[in-house]
Amino acid sequence: MTNSTNSSIASAAADSNAAFGALPEWNLADLYPGMESTPYRDDLARAEAQCRAFAQAWRGKLADIASAPDASNVLAQAVREYEALEDLLGRIMSYASLIYTGDTTDATRAKFYGDAQEKITNASSDLLFFTLELNRIDDAALDAAMSAAPLNHWRPWLEDVRFEKPYQLEDKLEQVFHEKSITGRSAWNRLFDETMSSLRFNVQGRELALEPTLNLMQDPTEDVRKSAAIALGETLGANLRTFALITNTLAKDKEISDRWRGFEDVADSRHLSNRVEREVVDALVDAVQGAYPRLSHRYYKLKAKWFGVEALDYWNRNAPLPDTPTHVYRWEEAREIVLSAYGKFSPQLANIARRFFDERWIDAPVRPGKAPGAFAHPTVPSAHPYVMLNYQGKPRDVMTLAHELGHGVHQVLAAHNGALMAQTPLTLAETASVFGEMLTFRSLLAVTTNPQQRRTMLASKVEDMLNTVVRQIAFYSFERKLHMQRREGELTAEQISELWMSVQGESLGPSIRLGPGYETFWAYIPHFVHSPFYVYAYAFGDCLVNSLYGVYQNANEGFQDRYFALLSAGGTKHHSELLAPFGLDARDPAFWQIGLNMIEGMIAELEVMEG
Repeated sequence: MTNSTNSSIASAAADSNAAFGALPEWNLADLYPGMESTPYRDDLARAEAQCRAFAQAWRGKLADIASAPDASNVLAQAVREYEALEDLLGRIMSYASLIYTGDTTDATRAKFYGDAQEKITNASSDLLFFTLELNRIDDAALDAAMSAAPLNHWRPWLEDVRFEKPYQLEDKLEQVFHEKSITGRSAWNRLFDETMSSLRFNVQGRELALEPTLNLMQDPTEDVRKSAAIALGETLGANLRTFALITNTLAKDKEISDRWRGFEDVADSRHLSNRVEREVVDALVDAVQGAYPRLSHRYYKLKAKWFGVEALDYWNRNAPLPDTPTHVYRWEEAREIVLSAYGKFSPQLANIARRFFDERWIDAPVRPGKAPGAFAHPTVPSAHPYVMLNYQGKPRDVMTLAHELGHGVHQVLAAHNGALMAQTPLTLAETASVFGEMLTFRSLLAVTTNPQQRRTMLASKVEDMLNTVVRQIAFYSFERKLHMQRREGELTAEQISELWMSVQGESLGPSIRLGPGYETFWAYIPHFVHSPFYVYAYAFGDCLVNSLYGVYQNANEGFQDRYFALLSAGGTKHHSELLAPFGLDARDPAFWQIGLNMIEGMIAELEVMEG
């Protein structure tokens, strides 16, 4: 791309961002002052030295220590040192990752990220032995040691490590897997990111990056939506061989790892990391797929009626409703909406969320080269989370802000558990984010009396929930088909596209017309590349929060305390233990119907409005 093209794209992005007010950019100095700063270089050197020292001090000794009279004290010291190293390594990689996210097309940032990744991978190789040796300790000896103070503080983490025992390999093999990750999965992830960030989509004569192009799929004018959709299909199609190669390589990489470790099902490694039973996920998937006719099929039939057509073209699936005035939310307005909604539920929740604005923990503008999408990065407990958005003033952008702030608040509350136990399994990781969205939606709906505006808000929320539940389960089904077929040999881009179309048609129903170009849309979904089988966590979280919100609406005093206890637990408790105080059990197949019934109820309300 020429410098003049880069300049024009940057100028267009700046003009667009100006319409939303002063958008914040994050202050990464809370991690390090700069890429070439002395604190960063010192921490990198310290990490390498301390990892080597840790290995020299503890390698080959854990089994003997576990049988000694003071096992709890000595093992606790080892775990404490290991946790401190995990925090240090995490701080370095968080900084490098966030720097890279800011502009994945910048060669300097890309090199910085790549070098950091290589150095941290090398340093952490000296730590691999630790969990492997912990899992070789006799069960009775380890149980006795972690039943006493001070080691009992880390018991939840040690028990999680124990779950990995059947799937761990001999030390040298684990080291090879670990060290080759930077030239394997991580390298293909980076290729995907840099390729996607560099793509430009020609929409009515404008060269746009992915995020602004996707944003135009919600434009009030159909010609604009159609042009954006066609541009997506054309550009993705022109690069489909690259994305097919990335997908095939990563699927094979995962198959090799799963085979060596002994995982039976293509998604079992994800279920293990999520600390969720396969039958629980299967029950969720069955419930959602069984509800397709009464949810997505039913809603899109209603929406097609609003548009006066038999079936909606795919570029109209998320279109604003006809004759609906568009509202552009400036940043300050979005901030007030979300903080007000959080504050009505709990002033403490709002105060934590406010810090993200006041202390520059958010990066909101669309910029050339910036990674698409949105996320909340927990970094490490010794620092604080950061939120990344591509804010463009749409109602969905306000909901995305509420969603990611929910993640951020969750991460702040769980940080006290330390680097080994702060991270929440994906089954519960979407709880605070989806709950934050629901609080924001309900707060806005409560003050909306105009029937047209109420219908618009309800329809938007239903579409968001369908995108979170139905669409993500369809994504999960697509991944399952892809990974299972990849075991039989490499898939062509056309074969991958056929799998994509099969699950999309089934999930969206006959009222959505999936025309030419849509078959390529699998290529831009980052979760398939970065986090295989992550996607069901969104459906899990949405259905869970729908149930949780129902409890909240009918709860007596004490719901907020129980809710904060759930978020503060981080990764220290299983989902069954955390949901029990609310009278909820995700292992009960009927549990999922509670959340799905809430979506169906909203669709029924829209049908009554139509009547």
